[in-house]
Amino acid sequence: MDAKETLKGHIAKVISVTDDQFDHFFSHFKPQAFRKGQTIIGEGDKVHCEYFVVSGCLKTFYINADLKMYILQFAMPTWWASDYNALYTGTRATVSLDCITDAEVLCLHADDREKLCREIHAVEYFFRWRTNMGYVASQKRLLSLMNNDVKHRYEELLKQYPQLYNLVPKQLIAAYLGVSRETLSRLYHP
Repeated sequence: MDAKETLKGHIAKVISVTDDQFDHFFSHFKPQAFRKGQTIIGEGDKVHCEYFVVSGCLKTFYINADLKMYILQFAMPTWWASDYNALYTGTRATVSLDCITDAEVLCLHADDREKLCREIHAVEYFFRWRTNMGYVASQKRLLSLMNNDVKHRYEELLKQYPQLYNLVPKQLIAAYLGVSRETLSRLYHP
Protein backbone atom coordinates (compact mmCIF):
# COMPACT_ATOMS: atom_id res chain seq x y z
CA MET A 1 0.00 0.00 0.00
CA ASP A 2 1.38 3.43 -0.86
CA ALA A 3 1.72 6.34 1.56
CA LYS A 4 -1.48 8.06 0.42
CA GLU A 5 -3.60 4.92 0.85
CA THR A 6 -1.98 4.15 4.21
CA LEU A 7 -2.84 7.61 5.55
CA LYS A 8 -6.32 7.49 4.03
CA GLY A 9 -7.05 4.13 5.69
CA HIS A 10 -5.68 5.43 8.99
CA ILE A 11 -7.89 8.50 9.19
CA ALA A 12 -10.94 6.64 7.80
CA LYS A 13 -11.02 4.65 11.06
CA VAL A 14 -11.92 7.90 12.83
CA ILE A 15 -13.47 10.37 10.37
CA SER A 16 -15.19 10.53 7.00
CA VAL A 17 -13.99 13.03 4.44
CA THR A 18 -14.71 13.44 0.76
CA ASP A 19 -12.06 12.50 -1.79
CA ASP A 20 -11.47 16.20 -2.47
CA GLN A 21 -11.05 16.93 1.24
CA PHE A 22 -8.62 14.03 1.63
CA ASP A 23 -6.62 15.14 -1.43
CA HIS A 24 -6.36 18.63 0.08
CA PHE A 25 -5.36 17.12 3.44
CA PHE A 26 -2.76 14.84 1.85
CA SER A 27 -1.28 17.69 -0.21
CA HIS A 28 0.09 19.18 3.02
CA PHE A 29 2.23 16.14 3.82
CA LYS A 30 5.82 15.79 2.61
CA PRO A 31 7.04 12.24 2.01
CA GLN A 32 10.49 11.51 3.42
CA ALA A 33 12.66 8.40 3.57
CA PHE A 34 15.22 7.71 6.29
CA ARG A 35 17.83 4.99 6.74
CA LYS A 36 18.27 2.75 9.77
CA GLY A 37 20.05 4.74 12.50
CA GLN A 38 19.35 8.13 10.91
CA THR A 39 18.30 10.95 13.24
CA ILE A 40 15.07 12.78 12.42
CA ILE A 41 15.01 15.05 15.49
CA GLY A 42 18.05 15.60 17.69
CA GLU A 43 18.15 17.07 21.18
CA GLY A 44 18.29 20.87 20.89
CA ASP A 45 16.69 21.00 17.42
CA LYS A 46 13.82 23.30 16.57
CA VAL A 47 10.81 21.11 15.86
CA HIS A 48 8.29 22.13 13.22
CA CYS A 49 6.81 18.79 12.12
CA GLU A 50 5.25 15.61 13.27
CA TYR A 51 5.76 12.38 11.39
CA PHE A 52 3.25 9.76 10.29
CA VAL A 53 5.00 6.41 9.87
CA VAL A 54 4.19 4.71 6.56
CA SER A 55 6.74 1.91 6.93
CA GLY A 56 9.55 1.00 9.27
CA CYS A 57 9.99 1.70 12.96
CA LEU A 58 11.13 4.83 14.82
CA LYS A 59 11.97 5.50 18.45
CA THR A 60 11.54 8.62 20.54
CA PHE A 61 14.11 8.68 23.33
CA TYR A 62 15.95 10.69 25.94
CA ILE A 63 19.55 10.26 27.10
CA ASN A 64 20.25 11.53 30.62
CA ALA A 65 23.46 13.05 32.04
CA ASP A 66 24.73 9.54 32.90
CA LEU A 67 24.24 8.55 29.24
CA LYS A 68 21.40 6.18 30.09
CA MET A 69 18.78 5.94 27.33
CA TYR A 70 15.06 6.04 28.09
CA ILE A 71 12.69 5.22 25.27
CA LEU A 72 9.40 7.10 25.37
CA GLN A 73 7.83 5.55 22.28
CA PHE A 74 8.28 3.12 19.47
CA ALA A 75 6.46 4.27 16.33
CA MET A 76 5.42 1.62 13.85
CA PRO A 77 3.34 2.00 10.68
CA THR A 78 0.29 4.29 11.14
CA TRP A 79 1.76 5.77 14.33
CA TRP A 80 2.77 9.40 14.76
CA ALA A 81 5.96 10.68 16.37
CA SER A 82 7.67 13.95 17.24
CA ASP A 83 8.94 15.88 20.25
CA TYR A 84 5.46 17.17 21.04
CA ASN A 85 6.60 19.48 23.82
CA ALA A 86 8.95 21.26 21.42
CA LEU A 87 6.41 21.17 18.58
CA TYR A 88 3.55 22.69 20.61
CA THR A 89 5.52 25.15 22.75
CA GLY A 90 8.17 26.34 20.29
CA THR A 91 10.99 25.26 22.61
CA ARG A 92 13.97 23.20 21.49
CA ALA A 93 13.80 19.41 21.43
CA THR A 94 14.54 17.63 24.69
CA VAL A 95 13.99 14.18 23.17
CA SER A 96 15.34 12.66 19.99
CA LEU A 97 13.65 10.73 17.21
CA ASP A 98 15.54 8.26 15.06
CA CYS A 99 15.08 5.18 12.90
CA ILE A 100 15.34 1.65 14.23
CA THR A 101 14.86 0.42 10.65
CA ASP A 102 14.73 2.07 7.26
CA ALA A 103 11.55 4.13 7.32
CA GLU A 104 9.19 6.06 5.10
CA VAL A 105 7.24 8.84 6.78
CA LEU A 106 4.90 11.66 5.92
CA CYS A 107 5.94 14.95 7.49
CA LEU A 108 3.22 17.41 8.50
CA HIS A 109 4.30 20.93 9.46
CA ALA A 110 2.56 22.28 12.59
CA ASP A 111 1.32 25.37 10.72
CA ASP A 112 -0.25 23.14 8.06
CA ARG A 113 -1.92 21.00 10.72
CA GLU A 114 -3.49 24.11 12.26
CA LYS A 115 -4.57 25.39 8.84
CA LEU A 116 -6.19 22.05 8.01
CA CYS A 117 -7.99 22.00 11.35
CA ARG A 118 -9.48 25.42 10.61
CA GLU A 119 -10.52 24.40 7.10
CA ILE A 120 -11.97 20.93 7.67
CA HIS A 121 -13.90 20.28 10.88
CA ALA A 122 -13.50 16.50 10.56
CA VAL A 123 -9.71 16.89 10.44
CA GLU A 124 -9.81 18.98 13.60
CA TYR A 125 -11.83 16.19 15.23
CA PHE A 126 -9.30 13.59 14.02
CA PHE A 127 -6.34 15.41 15.55
CA ARG A 128 -8.23 16.01 18.81
CA TRP A 129 -9.17 12.33 18.96
CA ARG A 130 -5.58 11.29 18.24
CA THR A 131 -4.22 13.60 20.93
CA ASN A 132 -6.73 12.25 23.43
CA MET A 133 -5.80 8.65 22.61
CA GLY A 134 -2.12 9.53 22.99
CA TYR A 135 -2.85 10.96 26.42
CA VAL A 136 -4.75 7.80 27.40
CA ALA A 137 -1.85 5.60 26.25
CA SER A 138 0.67 7.74 28.17
CA GLN A 139 -1.43 7.54 31.33
CA LYS A 140 -1.74 3.75 31.03
CA ARG A 141 2.00 3.40 30.56
CA LEU A 142 2.76 5.64 33.53
CA LEU A 143 0.37 3.68 35.75
CA SER A 144 1.95 0.43 34.57
CA LEU A 145 5.43 1.76 35.43
CA MET A 146 4.21 2.73 38.90
CA ASN A 147 2.24 -0.44 39.66
CA ASN A 148 3.74 -3.39 37.79
CA ASP A 149 7.03 -5.22 38.02
CA VAL A 150 9.22 -5.44 34.93
CA LYS A 151 8.10 -8.99 34.08
CA HIS A 152 4.47 -7.88 33.92
CA ARG A 153 5.35 -4.75 31.89
CA TYR A 154 7.38 -6.88 29.46
CA GLU A 155 4.55 -9.39 29.00
CA GLU A 156 2.04 -6.54 28.64
CA LEU A 157 4.18 -4.87 25.95
CA LEU A 158 4.61 -8.05 23.92
CA LYS A 159 0.94 -8.94 24.25
CA GLN A 160 -0.10 -5.50 23.02
CA TYR A 161 2.60 -5.22 20.31
CA PRO A 162 3.88 -8.73 19.44
CA GLN A 163 5.67 -7.46 16.33
CA LEU A 164 8.11 -5.52 18.51
CA TYR A 165 9.83 -8.71 19.67
CA ASN A 166 11.26 -9.43 16.20
CA LEU A 167 11.50 -5.83 15.00
CA VAL A 168 13.23 -4.06 17.88
CA PRO A 169 16.60 -5.05 19.40
CA LYS A 170 16.27 -6.33 22.97
CA GLN A 171 18.43 -3.53 24.42
CA LEU A 172 15.85 -1.03 23.10
CA ILE A 173 12.98 -2.98 24.63
CA ALA A 174 14.95 -2.92 27.90
CA ALA A 175 15.37 0.88 27.60
CA TYR A 176 11.62 1.21 27.00
CA LEU A 177 10.91 -0.84 30.14
CA GLY A 178 13.49 1.10 32.15
CA VAL A 179 15.74 -1.89 32.91
CA SER A 180 19.13 -3.19 31.83
CA ARG A 181 19.55 -5.57 28.91
CA GLU A 182 20.73 -8.23 31.41
CA THR A 183 17.56 -7.89 33.50
CA LEU A 184 15.44 -8.26 30.38
CA SER A 185 17.47 -11.29 29.29
CA ARG A 186 16.70 -13.02 32.60
CA LEU A 187 12.99 -12.55 31.92
CA TYR A 188 12.94 -14.52 28.70
CA HIS A 189 15.86 -16.91 29.47
CA PRO A 190 15.28 -17.85 33.12
